[in-house]
Amino acid sequence: MAQDLRELFKNDKISGEKMPKNHQERFLDKLDAALPEQKQPKFSWMQIAASIVVLLGLSLGAFKYFQPDVIADAPVVVANKTVDTKTLGDISPGLKKVEDYYLASINLELSKMEYTPETKELFDGYLIQLNELDKEYQKLSLELTEAGPSELTVNALIDNLKLRLNLLYRLRAQLQEFNTSDALADEVLQSI
Repeated sequence: MAQDLRELFKNDKISGEKMPKNHQERFLDKLDAALPEQKQPKFSWMQIAASIVVLLGLSLGAFKYFQPDVIADAPVVVANKTVDTKTLGDISPGLKKVEDYYLASINLELSKMEYTPETKELFDGYLIQLNELDKEYQKLSLELTEAGPSELTVNALIDNLKLRLNLLYRLRAQLQEFNTSDALADEVLQSI
């Protein structure tokens, strides 16, 4: 029963036989019926959404990575020349904690304040003083950069931060007094 294919080709018995007409087409039709091709979309919605999430994540990461650190290395312009100034955090980790504490407290106090048209004048006066203190802080930071750390400069920087925080405490107290006096005035007017 088992025949050697080489023998069949040598005898050339197969070469005389012809394939029936449309044999190949019928074979492909039967193959398609047995194993139909399923067309899938090139991209599913999940793949597109995942790609968008990955791109957004990479973009945000690149933005955060390449964004300059504004607080730590704030450049100061001196005579049309930009100079990177040192901060207390550049001197020692302990001083960085002190500086971060005061800056966080200052920002927290500023965020708690409510600006209203009635308190505009009060706010403006304190903001002018805070801006002057900030300019002085930048000058002290420049001195720290140029002359190196000294006890006087470090103490002046810390005192500047303390003074700014105390100014904000006074502003908050005055705003509370203002609101209390307004509430009392309203009560008196309502009782009349």
